[in-house]
Amino acid sequence: MRNITYRQAINEALKEEMTRDPRVVLLGEDVGPYGGNFKVTDGLWAEFGDERVMDTPISENGICGVGLGLAVNGFRPVIEVMFSDFTANAMDQLVNQVAKLRYMSGGQLEVPMVVRTTIGGGRSSAAQHSQSLHAWFWHVPGFRVVLPSSPYDAKGLLKAAIRSNDPVMFFEHKMEYNFAGPVPEEDYVIELGKADVKREGRDVTVICTSFLVQKALAAAEKLAPQGIDIEVVDPRSLNPLDRETLEASVRKTGRVVIADEGHITCGAGAELAAILGHSCFDYLDSPIERVGTKDVPIPFSPPMEQFVVPGEESIIKAVMRTLGK
Repeated sequence: MRNITYRQAINEALKEEMTRDPRVVLLGEDVGPYGGNFKVTDGLWAEFGDERVMDTPISENGICGVGLGLAVNGFRPVIEVMFSDFTANAMDQLVNQVAKLRYMSGGQLEVPMVVRTTIGGGRSSAAQHSQSLHAWFWHVPGFRVVLPSSPYDAKGLLKAAIRSNDPVMFFEHKMEYNFAGPVPEEDYVIELGKADVKREGRDVTVICTSFLVQKALAAAEKLAPQGIDIEVVDPRSLNPLDRETLEASVRKTGRVVIADEGHITCGAGAELAAILGHSCFDYLDSPIERVGTKDVPIPFSPPMEQFVVPGEESIIKAVMRTLGK
């Protein structure tokens, strides 16, 4: 199987779905001839033209509103909001319209719309371009919330998201775009709501999202020579959430660390901890540990950013705490 980058995998998913279904259209700032701020849509405007790959003004609220209008009129728009920080500019369209229209119309209207956006620190992009805000949308009923951690998952999950009749918030981590991994050339789709055990282990379950999956796998390799065998589980989507796979792993190991790059307070890790604390309480041999971004704005300074945003060492320390070491 060939290796391609996370960026190429997403580009392939978009191209294949646009070829398969003429209703799939792209909208966003610089997604056309420029190929997107992160070059994810590179080449698509040349192949599909400006009626299906549309550059828009810098107006996230307007982009999401146009996407909603297209979705309820039979199209399948895929919208790019360069940074999840700027979804704040479109919250009325997203939270009060896009997420609720199926419910408020009694099921008469569907919103098959994907919002692709980025999360994560690591690029010294500072406080307004580095946040991980996926927990905001998990809090709102009506959205599917997806966070791919590998090129394989990114392609398969995006294809599933585009084919979904529900609105999907699709969060891509900026530090993953150059990460390469095996991706089949043939068509495949990963069902939303299916977690993946990225590494089997016996001592501690590390449930992690997005780029922290790669950090957890690296931590596992560092801990293995010490005789500590950790299991790495990636939910891949928060809504729907595969509770069965997560709970089975926690019941097997008896210890759990939850690693998510959102701010620690009221983050996705808090909800996962509450779920597992309730359903797996009798199986736990130590308190649930959480790893997340410290509750401050993301600094521009690289050393400060590294201090605030969690990584491999944060996960290792949390694993050791669960083991009482």
